[in-house]
Amino acid sequence: MAETVWNTDTGEAVYRSRDPVRNLRLRVHLQRITSSNFLHYQPAAQDGKDLIDLATFRPHPTASGHRPDEDEEEELVIGWQEKLFSQFEVDLYQNEAACQSPLDQQYRQDILKLEGSGRRKNRRIFTYTDCDRFTNLEEHCRKMTTAREVPSFLVERMANVRRRRQDRRGMEGSILKSRIVNWEPSEDFVKSQHVINTPLQTMYIMADLGPCGKLGYKNYEHVLCTLKVDSNGVITVKPDFTGLKGPYRIETEGEKQELWKYTVDNVSALAQPEEEEREQRVFKDLYGRHKEYLSSLVGTDFEMTVPGALRLFVNGEVVSAQGYEYDNLYVHFFVELPTTNWSSPAAQQLSGITQTCATKSLGMDKVAYFSYPFSFEASFLHEDESAEALPKWPVLYCEVLSLDFWQRYRVEGYGAVVLPATPGSHTLTVPTWRPMELGTVAELRRFFIGGSLELEDLSYVRVPGTFKGERLSRFGLRTETTGSVTFRLHCLQQSRALMESSALRRRMRSVLDRLGGFSQQSSIHNVLEAFRRARRRMQEARESLPQDLGSPSGTMVS
Repeated sequence: MAETVWNTDTGEAVYRSRDPVRNLRLRVHLQRITSSNFLHYQPAAQDGKDLIDLATFRPHPTASGHRPDEDEEEELVIGWQEKLFSQFEVDLYQNEAACQSPLDQQYRQDILKLEGSGRRKNRRIFTYTDCDRFTNLEEHCRKMTTAREVPSFLVERMANVRRRRQDRRGMEGSILKSRIVNWEPSEDFVKSQHVINTPLQTMYIMADLGPCGKLGYKNYEHVLCTLKVDSNGVITVKPDFTGLKGPYRIETEGEKQELWKYTVDNVSALAQPEEEEREQRVFKDLYGRHKEYLSSLVGTDFEMTVPGALRLFVNGEVVSAQGYEYDNLYVHFFVELPTTNWSSPAAQQLSGITQTCATKSLGMDKVAYFSYPFSFEASFLHEDESAEALPKWPVLYCEVLSLDFWQRYRVEGYGAVVLPATPGSHTLTVPTWRPMELGTVAELRRFFIGGSLELEDLSYVRVPGTFKGERLSRFGLRTETTGSVTFRLHCLQQSRALMESSALRRRMRSVLDRLGGFSQQSSIHNVLEAFRRARRRMQEARESLPQDLGSPSGTMVS
């Protein structure tokens, strides 16, 4: 006989199920491994014979009518919160004086019916449900060691905040009926709210491992399995279902140390296809109603853009500035909208100033972290679809300044960057420069007095939007490269063309491509035009060549 492989992992396992817990079914098999009741020897029936009658080895019935082999092995299928009475409870509740509560009276009636009909199906395996007295005592007197533990004051107080009963009902529609913060909590409120109060139900599957003919003693009771189910469908099983693993073992204490093995398997019936389909319809209806509820919260007053318009939303953040000469930095920034086809609401603020921030050393650089948020909205109305119309994208300008001890400011640098033409999250690092004068006097003035060269028009950092000429000259302007400013931008675009026909989508995509492609460098059009003119002149020159120069006579050009 092969040696039994025992399952020593008696920890709990957690499952989650959307199926009602009343459909849970467990099969529990209990068997004694060591026993002294296999053979019952009797003297020979007739003298002078050396043979032993086979009846000698037949187990004899006990006073209760059960055979000993029925006490050696037992298997039951148990449902959720199904009450199976132990021999101790049968003896106890048959005495009417021991019934003190309505539940005891109900148990007495059930036991009398079972004893009268002879339909009691269990001998050693029994259960304690969520309403039994054993469950309360087990949760109140739980010990962590085998030593004699005295419950502390905290344990006794926590016992009053049990999480078993499902007395609290969920709030209708998930709408809060009370304040989130209670500034004057009462003592009862503290008792019931200072721990997680998830409704929980408990069930214990027990076994009476007493010797044959001595069932019904409390000291022989052992817990085979503990089941806990909360209102969220989380099922906790300790120990885990046996499955393909080996059986669990129990060794009893006392004069006769006996060994028992048992298995716990989940034998719940699988849902029929019709039931699954009906369940899916119920969930679909539930989700549909929840969607309608959310839609009612949002409302129907969703503002749409006019046809042919694109609305741009930007939620930005001035993250940091690094690499500057002096401390106590702040950033002045603004957004310039192109003069054609772009607009913003009248109350929209397109500029801002951060707080003054001291720098900290990060490697070789000094970094000032601002984390200054800003947001703005702008609209673009596209009217001209011709190839010559080159729309431009908004530009973000920034000016970095520093404060000294006397609250005098210095210009640390200017910078500009075109806003991203694609929606999403973008992190931009803007390099900056500042105008400078030659000589020591200018640097001394900047250090002691705070005065330095400044730009009258910040848009001069790049080509200003108001510039109408062909070339912008900065000849004679001396500059110095300084640090950089980091921006984090979250861009969102809204347009009817994004949800209408594919032709309009292609049209709006071409608009966005031109916006993104030509906004940063408007001279690309001139380069392409010059390339077309050069190619055209090349073709004309090739066509004007004589035929005899183009290919020798008598030869074929492949």
